[in-house]
Amino acid sequence: MKVLFSAIALAAAVAFVPASAGAQERTAKKILSGQPATLQGAKTESQARRDCQRQYRGARESKSALRIKINDCIREGMQGR
Repeated sequence: MKVLFSAIALAAAVAFVPASAGAQERTAKKILSGQPATLQGAKTESQARRDCQRQYRGARESKSALRIKINDCIREGMQGR
């Protein structure tokens, strides 16, 4: 998802920003440098996983139930919810 977002952002930056080749190159490097998408309150996958595991530590549920809840929690954390 991050790669798709970066590719779309790069295409938009190149198409809508009439600038020199050097500026386009710097923009492309910044977009593709691996930084997370800037969504309001969104976390990277590792940040969301760490927070969700901390939240559910010690819960008295089956492993499969916890895995489902943690995966949902991670997905929501990455979307900024």
